[in-house]
Amino acid sequence: MAGAPDERGPGPAAREQLQQQHVGCRVFSEPPAQGMPQQGFLSSFFTSNQKCQLMLLKTLETNPYVKLLLDAMKYSGWLWSPGQTGTVNPVKMIVLCQNNIRNQAHMSRVVTHELVHAFDHCRAHVDWFTNVRHLACSEVRAANLSGDCSLVNEIFRLRFGLKQHHQTCVRDRAILSILAVRNISKEVAQKAVDEVFESCFNDHEPFGRIPHNKTYARHAHRDFQNRDRYYANI
Repeated sequence: MAGAPDERGPGPAAREQLQQQHVGCRVFSEPPAQGMPQQGFLSSFFTSNQKCQLMLLKTLETNPYVKLLLDAMKYSGWLWSPGQTGTVNPVKMIVLCQNNIRNQAHMSRVVTHELVHAFDHCRAHVDWFTNVRHLACSEVRAANLSGDCSLVNEIFRLRFGLKQHHQTCVRDRAILSILAVRNISKEVAQKAVDEVFESCFNDHEPFGRIPHNKTYARHAHRDFQNRDRYYANI
């Protein structure tokens, strides 16, 4: 069933990929609940770190959203590789707050969301810090393409059944994301999202379609691979 958690652990290919990329999970400790026994700091740190890294490894190896985004950036020549200069590894840029990653599905959405931003930075040279419309466009795309607004997620948020609900969810989450990273008013964020929404919502690269679930994402990944092979043979 699409969206069902994969119980298999990460394989050796993903473990090697993570080691080469030097990807880590940052821990931000929270105070223990009152009356609960406290674990030693080192024990708690390594347990949380190991869990976070295992979830990340599994996402890198099995999630079709992530695999497509990484393939698209690799095709563009943007991914880091030994002996190459002037390139950046997008996975290495992501900092994961271990105490905020709830489960495997959440890990996959967070990584996918951030890789959409990395893809946009690679493709469009986004001015993240001074052009709020650039930021708004990438946030619209990330909300639209990462699964943030899937039906399952919206049901868990108790928000569903509205006309054009997917568009409403994408707009709302893009505004929230902007407010989380920029010290601007909600009105300014809303205006920026409204100005870019139509064009950025309809920009589905590199998926070619809105990947509403993993089945859509797998088809999009297959289509991208076939497109890659087609252009390679021209």
